[in-house]
Amino acid sequence: MHGGFLTPGNTSNPVGSNVNLVSVEQIPGLNTLGISIARVDYAPYGLNPPHIHPRASEMLFVLEGSLYAGFVTSDEDNNRLFTKVLYPGDAFVVPQGLIHFQLNLEKTNAVAFAALTSQNPGIITIAKAVFGSDPKISVDVLTKAFQVDKKVVDYLQSQFWPNN
Repeated sequence: MHGGFLTPGNTSNPVGSNVNLVSVEQIPGLNTLGISIARVDYAPYGLNPPHIHPRASEMLFVLEGSLYAGFVTSDEDNNRLFTKVLYPGDAFVVPQGLIHFQLNLEKTNAVAFAALTSQNPGIITIAKAVFGSDPKISVDVLTKAFQVDKKVVDYLQSQFWPNN
C-alpha cells in the first residue's frame, strides 16, 4: 500500500501538533476489524489538546522526544488525573471515553503513534466542542457550568478552534 497516511504532519497551528488518523475512512478494509492507528507530530512544546475517543481505547507509543501524557477518570472516580512523562519506547494507555492529552516537553519535535481499538474511534476535542460549537452553546449555560464571567465565555467563543 502506498498512501502516505502516516507521514509527518504540519504542526504550524495554535496548539503545535498534528494528528494523522488512519481509520476505516482511509482504508475501507479496516471495516469490522476494530483497529485504527494515528501518527501524532508535535512541534517544540506542542500540545495534543484534551480530547476523548467515544468509541475506542488508545495505546500511545513514543517514537521521538518526550511527552507529558495524562488522562482524567470519570466523575464516579472523583475525576482523578493520571500522568506520566514518556520517552522513546514508552507507552501510555487511555481507557475508552476518558479525557486525555499529551504535551511535548522539549524544544525539539516529538513523534508518537496511537493504536486505537476501533476502526472508527471518533474524536471530540473538549475546548473546541464546548466553546466552538455551531451554533454556540448559550452563554448562560457556560457561565453557570464553568462559574466564570460572561466576558470569559464571550472571549473563548470568539477564538478560532482548529482541527488537530
